[in-house]
Amino acid sequence: MKEKINTINNFLKEKFGEKIYKVSLDGGFTCPNRDGTAAYGGCIFCSESGSGEFTGTRTKSITEQINEQIQFLDKKFIGEKYIAYFQNFTNTYAPVKYLRKIYEEALSHPNIIGIAIATRPDCLPDEVLTLLEELNRKTFLWIELGLQTLNDEVAQTFNRAYKTSIYKEAAIKLNQRKIKFVTHIILGLPYENENDYLETAIFAEKCGTWGLKLHLMYVVEKTPLEILYKSGKLKVYEKNDYVKKIVNILENVSYNIVIHRMTGDGDKKTLIAPLWSLNKKDVLNSIQKELKIRNSFQGKIKEDNLS
Repeated sequence: MKEKINTINNFLKEKFGEKIYKVSLDGGFTCPNRDGTAAYGGCIFCSESGSGEFTGTRTKSITEQINEQIQFLDKKFIGEKYIAYFQNFTNTYAPVKYLRKIYEEALSHPNIIGIAIATRPDCLPDEVLTLLEELNRKTFLWIELGLQTLNDEVAQTFNRAYKTSIYKEAAIKLNQRKIKFVTHIILGLPYENENDYLETAIFAEKCGTWGLKLHLMYVVEKTPLEILYKSGKLKVYEKNDYVKKIVNILENVSYNIVIHRMTGDGDKKTLIAPLWSLNKKDVLNSIQKELKIRNSFQGKIKEDNLS
């Protein structure tokens, strides 16, 4: 029986015959909107660690980080196969020689069966794409692009520092090279329009995204977003509103799209709001409940429109 949502967990289990876990790695990167190449300060919601609160220790080698992460995961899960996930900051923002070194070090680990690389659409020059194409031929690979919204005016307010047209160009190049990519979308961005979140998801599918990561706009300490929130200029979602919007997206995108995430994942030590997001299991259960109430599933509206 088909599940209501085509999740990454189910996809990987079907592909590899067992549950696959990710180990989050810190490759020692920064971002072009932090160092002045595109802008300064980074996106206003991004933490000091570049949204890598759960990555390995930056001062350790990639191999040491993988071992450290596996040891941590082994306390909670039983598994032997892992995806090496280069998570925080912009993980293609370096010379190709360095990128090759750390990617291949990760892939040489006996427990690593694939690699995921989080980056920005404006950090995929041809020489990097050639390297990724090479890796794609010999391992299971996906790239993650932080689009967040297709609304360029909203993107400017949170300092994304590239236009949506750059994402579209990157999508074309990745698809031409048959490299899978996942698109990050944030629901609840400052100054967004009512349907931006849904239009962004539909746009990403039209651009050929393989997967979606749907994030809650949450507020963490020591970010410009914290100032905006405490000044009363940002209102975070109530859980029920958020859940309904997630289900709206699921209904409107094809079942072929792999859903990698459906909520935020903040660190309880630094999270300011919304506190309900800390109970991730409850949020995911609420999404399933909403689907049941609607007698719905991922791709339902697309299927209805075709029939």
